[in-house]
Amino acid sequence: MSITISDSAARHVNRYLAKRGKGIGVRLGVKTTGCSGLAYKIEYADESAPEDIVFEDNGVKVLVDPKSLPYIDGTQLDFVREGLNEGFRFNNPNERDRCGCGESFRV
Repeated sequence: MSITISDSAARHVNRYLAKRGKGIGVRLGVKTTGCSGLAYKIEYADESAPEDIVFEDNGVKVLVDPKSLPYIDGTQLDFVREGLNEGFRFNNPNERDRCGCGESFRV
């Protein structure tokens, strides 16, 4: 089981954590919502919880709760810029379908 982070995403996370002045990495997970059933969650993590599964890639710690891992195992977190928009993108090999608005997915 693994979660990876692209060079672009790692640079963005490290810059943001340095600007923030605290934090150990990012926390990834899923929540039940939307028309397809699941949505990604991402937040900056200041500390690790005892149940967290911790991955480290490109110098960034990625914390995942055990309940979310089966849905996002093998995912690469990327950071992309398209025109005036920028943001994190989840490249998830388990994703089978995505809703029309792009906010939720199904495995």
